[in-house]
Formats: sequence, structure tokens, C-alpha cells
Amino acid sequence: MQARDIVLIVDDSPGTLGMLTEVLEQAGFTVLIAADGPAAITLVQRVTPDIVLMDAIIPEMDGFEICRRIKRVRGMEAVPVIFMTGLSETEHVIRGLEAGGVDYVTKPVAPDEIIARIRVHLANARLTRSAQVALDAAGRFLLAADRGGGVLWCTPQAARLLGAEQTLLAPELRLWLARLAEDAEGRAPERSMTLAAPGGRQIEVSFIGRIGPGEFLLRLVEADPQADAMILRQRLGVTAREAEVLLWIARGKANRDIAEILGLSPRTVNKHLEQIFAKLGVENRASAAALALRTLGGG
Repeated sequence: MQARDIVLIVDDSPGTLGMLTEVLEQAGFTVLIAADGPAAITLVQRVTPDIVLMDAIIPEMDGFEICRRIKRVRGMEAVPVIFMTGLSETEHVIRGLEAGGVDYVTKPVAPDEIIARIRVHLANARLTRSAQVALDAAGRFLLAADRGGGVLWCTPQAARLLGAEQTLLAPELRLWLARLAEDAEGRAPERSMTLAAPGGRQIEVSFIGRIGPGEFLLRLVEADPQADAMILRQRLGVTAREAEVLLWIARGKANRDIAEILGLSPRTVNKHLEQIFAKLGVENRASAAALALRTLGGG
């Protein structure tokens, strides 16, 4: 016998709960209900639904805040949330997406429409889980995070590299993600950054791309500055110091930061950059950084 998908309905209206429960059970779903935020949070800590229907306007704790909180519960990160609301203004649609929702329907809810949307988002969620399993099996060091720094999913390899199971990224990573979120084209002044990790290690975090509204795919690589600089020196024909400067350019650092890291003056860093551009046949730091990342296998 095929397992029935579980739909959690969060709504304070008995009439809506009764109507949706009847419609969804007739369509072959198992239905769970919660009339407020605390009840919904307690429920998902015990049972992980396959999808959530969330009323946006609930007294005391609205649906947007409930969504944010249940997304922090282990196993709920990738569960689709569809908002139900009589508010169709753009502001409320955006709030729903930013809170972690994938879709919204306006009240009064049309039964055929809600069932169709549920099935589409369940299918998408299954494809996403299949892709994550494939990435896990391939040994990739990848994670997905939302604009607030919440970890949506993480391959086992990336989790080991971070040193612990995390649901929220480090503060410096959250600031970096905020800059990504502010850029309309999904780019940021720094497409990668270096993070201090347990045991004195360094982890290079690179932005791969957007995978949804306010959701970002990141790649982790354990950094070894000396080894990376040696690779750049040998393969690109630059000096040892130029290789160090190029490495930090590839990591998105400004001249002033590079000068401080390497104990140089910003003017000296700029002189090294001029020599690097000439040797690599590029015209700017973005091209130089891209070439360095390709050389290191990171882009």
C-alpha cells in the first residue's frame, strides 16, 4: 500500500480547517491541523509533514513568523510551505517568500487549485531531495542557505568540513549572504570568502548560484594558502609574491585587506597587480580572479 502524503494545515478558522481537511482527505492525503504557531511548532517537532498550508493572518504569531520558526526545526528545511491569504498585495507575497514559502493562494481557497498546487510542489520537493541524494553520493562539499544564513540543506561532506551540524551559519557568512541578497543579479563584490574553522583550518566558501527566492548554493573547500599560491606560481608563471596577491584577489579581498594580510603597502599591492595583469593577459581584477579560480579548480 502506497504511503499517503502528509499535509499540515495551520489556520485559526474552524470553517477553513474543516473544508480543507475534507477536500484533502478525499484526494488521498493525510491531514494534520494546528490552530496557532505554538501548536504547529510542537507538531513538526514530532512529525515531519510533506507540505504545509499556512494561513498568513493568525493572531499573536502570524503565518510568516510561524513559517520562519518551523523552518528551523530539523527536517523541515526543504518542506514546501504554501501561504493562504486574502492579502494579494505584492508586499505580503514577498513577505511569504522571504519567510520560506514557495507559493501562495488567495482566500477563499478553490479546492481544485489547492490540490493541483500541492501536487506540483510535492513533485518538485521530491526532485530536490533526489538531487541532494545524488550530490551526497558524489562527495560534493555543498550547502544551501537562505538570505538570513539559515542552512536549508547540507551534504555530509560539507557538514564534516564545518565541524558540526549547523542550522545557522557563522555571523561573517550571514553578512556576506546579506550582500548577495541585496544584489538583483545574484552577484556580490566578493563571490567567495574565507572562514575560520575548528582546529585552526580555513574554509573557502564560494557562491555558486541562486536556487530559489532568497536561497543560495554555496561550495566549501578547505583552504591551504601556501599550497594554492604554489599552484598559481607554477601554472601561471607569476612570482611567489604575485601568486599570493592573486590568491587573495581570487578570494575577493580588496587591495587594502591584501596589504594588511601580506604586510605590504596598498601601493605595492597595486604594482603587483599591474604585473599580474600583464603576465596573465587580462585587463582587470575580475578576469584575473576568474583565471585563478579556474586554475585552482574552483570556478
